[in-house]
Amino acid sequence: MNVDSIVDGIVIDHIKAGNAMRIYRHLKLKEVKSPIAIIKNCKSQKYGKKDIIKISELIDINLEVLGYIDPDITVNIIKDQKLVEKKHLDLPARLTNVINCKNPRCITSTEQEIDHVFKLTDKQKRIYRCVYCESKSDKEDIG
Repeated sequence: MNVDSIVDGIVIDHIKAGNAMRIYRHLKLKEVKSPIAIIKNCKSQKYGKKDIIKISELIDINLEVLGYIDPDITVNIIKDQKLVEKKHLDLPARLTNVINCKNPRCITSTEQEIDHVFKLTDKQKRIYRCVYCESKSDKEDIG
């Protein structure tokens, strides 16, 4: 397999195997006009297998979404074919409009203008709770 090197862009690395397409959807990468390479099930010394996404353009990406989906991801910023920044992610302490509250009595269900805001309440178990109604989110609640 031959994937060209990136002159200016982003490499999202150390994605748990099988999560690349989920990240592609949630970052809305289909709207990006530049080439994007999705490499699935690469060998990884640390994880056994991993996915990688290469974006050949410097774009804004939502690090909250990446950290929520997979906090072990690294984001590499490439300029002039050189690594200029490496971001290590963590679970975000607060999420805004990443998770949707499923409680039908929550104010976010009745008022469309209100942001869906969740706070991390248990880092070990990856539990987030709505700041308005305290409902617990599941990992699959991502909006």
